[in-house]
Amino acid sequence: MQKSPGKTKFRTSEFTRRQRRSKRGFLGKFASNIQEQTSNSKSRLFIVWGVLIAAGLGLGVNLYNLQIIRGPKLTEYARNQQMVNLRPFMPRRPVVDRNNNLLAIDRPVYTLYAHPKLFDKSNEEIAEQLSPILAKDAPELVKTFESKKSGIVLSPAIPEEIVDRITSLRLNGLELIQKYSRFYPSEDLAADVVGYVNIDRRGQAGVEYSQEKLLERSVQTVRLSRTGTGALMPNYAPEGFLHFDDLRLQLTIDSRLQRIARTALKQKMDEFKAKRGAVIVMDALDGSLLALVSQPTYNPNEYAKANISLFKNWTVADLYEPGSTFKPLNVAIALENGVIKPDDIFNDSGSIRVANYTIKNAMNNGYGRISIAQILQNSSNIGMVQIIQRLKPGIYYNWLERLGLGQKVDTDLPFEVGGRLKSQEEFIASPIEPATTSFGQGFSMTPIQLVQMHGALANGGKLVTPHVVRGLIDTKGQMHDSPTRTVPRQIFSAATAQKVVEMMETVVSEGTGKVSQIPGYRIAGKTGTAQKASPNGGYIKGARITSFVAILPVESPRYVVFALVDEPKGENAYGSTVAAPIVKSVIEALIPLEEIPPSKAMESER
Repeated sequence: MQKSPGKTKFRTSEFTRRQRRSKRGFLGKFASNIQEQTSNSKSRLFIVWGVLIAAGLGLGVNLYNLQIIRGPKLTEYARNQQMVNLRPFMPRRPVVDRNNNLLAIDRPVYTLYAHPKLFDKSNEEIAEQLSPILAKDAPELVKTFESKKSGIVLSPAIPEEIVDRITSLRLNGLELIQKYSRFYPSEDLAADVVGYVNIDRRGQAGVEYSQEKLLERSVQTVRLSRTGTGALMPNYAPEGFLHFDDLRLQLTIDSRLQRIARTALKQKMDEFKAKRGAVIVMDALDGSLLALVSQPTYNPNEYAKANISLFKNWTVADLYEPGSTFKPLNVAIALENGVIKPDDIFNDSGSIRVANYTIKNAMNNGYGRISIAQILQNSSNIGMVQIIQRLKPGIYYNWLERLGLGQKVDTDLPFEVGGRLKSQEEFIASPIEPATTSFGQGFSMTPIQLVQMHGALANGGKLVTPHVVRGLIDTKGQMHDSPTRTVPRQIFSAATAQKVVEMMETVVSEGTGKVSQIPGYRIAGKTGTAQKASPNGGYIKGARITSFVAILPVESPRYVVFALVDEPKGENAYGSTVAAPIVKSVIEALIPLEEIPPSKAMESER
C-alpha cells in the first residue's frame, strides 16, 4: 500500500518545527539560568565585600583602641613582663677590733638536703659515710632517711671545708644549697659587744643591732631584662651593679686585753662562786672602751642555745648601787664647792645619827681623827656623811644631776637604761637621803656610768662618752665614716680631779686596795663592797656586790679599769679580795699593750 507523499512532508516539517521549538526552549532556559546565576554571583560578591569592609573597619577600630587608647597601659604591661626588679644580695660588713682582728664576717655556708628516693646505696651505707662528717649517729641518720622520701634537711649551715668532704664521697641523692651566714671567729670573746644576727640577718644585740646602718651595705634595686622563658639577660645589666665596698666596722676593743680580762674575771668568779661579773677598761681621754667583758656570756655562732637574758649587756642594761666606789666623786663635789679642803680632818667615832637612823662603818669600828685621804683609804662611811653634811642638800642634788645620775649614758651600745635617783623634793626633805648617797647607797646606776664618772677624774674633769665604735675603715686603714659624739662636758676643774686621784692613790699604797699595787707604777683606786638592793625594797640578806675601780698613771691619768663581781660567796668576799686582784691582772696586761712608761718618781726611788 502506497503512502501519501503529502502526509510524509507534513510530518517532516512538524518534526523540524518541534525540534526548533525544543531547541529554542533549551536555549531560553539556559540563558535564563545564566542570567540567574550572574545575578546571584553579584549578590554574593557584594556580601563578601561587605563582610571584608566590616572586618576591616572592626580591625581598624580595634587597632585604634589598642595602639591609641590602651597603648600606654599595654606598653607598661609588656615592660613589666619583660623586666624584673632585682636587689642583689650584699654581704654584711665585717667587724674588726682596734688591731683589725676579725670579730664578725659573712661567710658562705650550705644547707644539706637528702633525697632517699635517689640513693643508689642503702640507707645504712649512706649513713655510715655521712655520720663522721656530720658528727651524727649513723642509726639516727637511718631513721631520718626513712622518715621521708625527699627534701630532708640534714644540716642547715655547713662550712665550705665540710662541704668538700661531702662532695668527695660522690653520693647520689644529696643536695647542697649555698647561702651566707654570719660567723664570729672569736666565739664568746666579745659577744657582749659584737652581738649577733638572727636567721633573717637582722642584728639582735651588741653593735650588730645598734650599728645596723653602718654594717648593712647600701644596695640599689636594678631592672634587668629577661627572656620569654623568664631567664635573666645579664648583658643588659647596668655596669658595676654588683660592686661593693671593702669597708669594715672597726671597734675600739683590744681582743688581747679582752681575753686577759675575761680569764681573770672567770677565775675569781669560780673561786667565789659568783653569780655574774664584769670588767671595763676605758681610755678617759676620749671614752673609747679597750675592753668590756661580761660573764656569763654566750657564743653568737650558737645564739639559739643561749639564755635570752644574756643578750642584753648588763653593764649598760642593769642597775646597781655603787657603794664605796662612788665616794671619790662625792669628795670631788665637796672640793669643787669649797666646803672642804684637802687637808681637813674629821672625827670618825664609828657611828653617826641622822634623823631617826644610825649609820655605821662596814666593819662596825671607828677610825678616830682621819684626813680625807684616810676616809677613802679606810672607806669610812662616817667621814663621808660628815663631808656631805657640809653641802646644802639642794646644791648636792644639782651636782648629782650634773654628773648624770638618773639619766641614760650616751653610748653606742644598745638597751641602755637610765639610773634611778629620788626626786629633788624627796631628797631635800629627808636628811637620810644625802647621808646614804654620800657612801653610794639609796640610788642606782649602770656599771658603764660609774666608769664614765671616774673618767672625769682621770681626764681633768670632763664627762666623755663611753663608746666601742671607731668607725668604718677600708683595707688600707683609712677612716671613711666615724660617729658623731656629744662634746665632753667639763664637770670638775682639772685641779680638783687631780687632787682626788692623788687621794685615791693612797687607797692602793696604804689602804684597802694594796693588792692592786704594781712595782714602778702609781695607781689610784677605790674598793667597794655594797649591799645588794632587793627589787621589792630594802636589801637582800647576805648578798653583796664587790667592785674595784682604778685610775692610772697617777702623774698623768688616762685609763680607768673597773671590775665588778655580783654575789660572791664566802666570808672573805670583799672588793679588796675579789675585784681588786682582777683589776691588777688587767693593768699588768694593759701596761705593755698601751706602752705605759713607769712612773718617774718611782724610777728614781729604785
